[in-house]
Amino acid sequence: MALDKLGRFFGISEDDETDNTELEDGTAVPAVDHTQETNHRGHNVVSIQSGLTPTSKIVIYEPRVYSDAKEVAQNLLNNKAIIINFSRMDDASARRIVDFITGTVYALSGEIQRVGDKIFLATPPKFETDGKVSELVEKKDNLD
Repeated sequence: MALDKLGRFFGISEDDETDNTELEDGTAVPAVDHTQETNHRGHNVVSIQSGLTPTSKIVIYEPRVYSDAKEVAQNLLNNKAIIINFSRMDDASARRIVDFITGTVYALSGEIQRVGDKIFLATPPKFETDGKVSELVEKKDNLD
């Protein structure tokens, strides 16, 4: 019996038992079909999918009025990155929205950066951006 358990642990047992294991919180974990696997680990197999978080999203906005800023801020509060294109707004209204979003980002410990002419990227705290658009444009200009 102990030898069988040891054999199942190392994957050398040809025992086709299927048991359900119960976690500490009472959740049942289905047994793994050992005949389909090449690397047998017995009850020590845990699905990678169970530990993954939902996919992150980037939302794109083209606001036309100041009241659209509330919807943009709500997405930041829901941990979504936002790309905001102000090309369809006058500069004064765009500046007010940028100020509002900057305050939201500051309160969340996020980040906001300009990525183009009238285009901004606002990210919640767990997003990380690498590089700057101005650096890429300078490198391209030096190559020409």
